[in-house]
Amino acid sequence: MATNESGIPEKQVLVITGPTASGKSALALNIARTVDGEIVSADSRQIYREITIGSAKPSEEELCEIRHHFINEKSIGETFTAGEFASEASERIRAIQRRGKYAVVVGGSTLYIEGLLKGFADLPPGDPEIRRRLTAELDRYGSDKLYENLRKLDPDQAEKLDASKTHRLIRSLEIIAITGKTVTELQLNQNIPFLKFRTIGLNMPRTRLYERINMRVNSMIDAGLCKEAAYLYETYYCNNSSGDMSALNTVGYKELFHFFDGRTSFAAAVTLIKQHTRNYAKRQLTFFKNRLNVNWVDVPDDSAAMGALIAECCRALHEA
Repeated sequence: MATNESGIPEKQVLVITGPTASGKSALALNIARTVDGEIVSADSRQIYREITIGSAKPSEEELCEIRHHFINEKSIGETFTAGEFASEASERIRAIQRRGKYAVVVGGSTLYIEGLLKGFADLPPGDPEIRRRLTAELDRYGSDKLYENLRKLDPDQAEKLDASKTHRLIRSLEIIAITGKTVTELQLNQNIPFLKFRTIGLNMPRTRLYERINMRVNSMIDAGLCKEAAYLYETYYCNNSSGDMSALNTVGYKELFHFFDGRTSFAAAVTLIKQHTRNYAKRQLTFFKNRLNVNWVDVPDDSAAMGALIAECCRALHEA
C-alpha cells in the first residue's frame, strides 16, 4: 500500500455527511462494523457530555462496540472550535491509520466538515478586550447590527452565517480588529491536510426528510429531552456567568428554555423545534451543495438497497 509523505500507510478516509435525520450515523456504524473501522464524529454538539438526547448521540452499546472520537469529550463551558476539530481530527485519523484501521468521519456540522476537508488558516488567538467590546455592542445593538457590519467588511464570510450565529459573528469581527484582514483573506493561505478523502452525502426528497425530522423530534421528547433540557436550564442557562455557553444555543434546547421561562407553551416549543430543525437541514444542504465536493447518493428505501450502499462505501474505502 502506498504511503503518504509522513510514511503512514495511505488509506481512503470516508466522510459521510448530509442533513440532520438523514441516517448518517446508522450508515457509518454499519460501515465501521464491516471494515473494522473507527468513527470520527463531526458533530459540534455530540462532543459535550451533557448534550445527549438532543444531539442524537449513538447509544452506549454502539459506543462500546465501535470506537468513537469526539463524543463526550468536553463539558458545557469548554471551548472547542472548528479549527481545533480539523487539526485534532486529522491527527486522530493518522493514528487510526497507524493502527491499521479505517477512519469513517460522520456528521453534519458544516464548518467541521469543511475545515477537515479543506484545512483552516492560522487564525490569531482571541483578544479579551476586543471580545468584551464586541459583546457589549451585541448586547446594546443586537445581532442584526453585528451581522450587517460583517456583511460590509467580509461579505463572503457573512454568507456562511446568519444573525443567530453570534459566537461566530463576534469571532469574525474580532479577527478583523486584530489583524486588519478578513477571515476570507486569511483563508487564502490555509493549511491543507494531507489525507485522502471520499465524501458521500445522503440525499432524500425534502418531504420525506421533513417527515423524518418531525418523527425524530417526537422520539426525542418521548426519550426525555424535556428532562435533559431542564437540567441544562437549571445548571448552566440560569447561571451563565462564565465559560463558553454557545452550546446551549442549540435547536431542541433553546426552544424548551423559552418554555421554562414562560415565554411560550410546551406545544409551541415542540412545534418550533421541528420548524427550526427543518430550517437547519435546509441550510446544511445549501452549504454542502455550494461549498464542498460531495458525491450525493439517495437514501435507500429497503434493507437490500441499504446493504448495497454499505458494500459500495466499503469498496470506496479500499480504493487506492
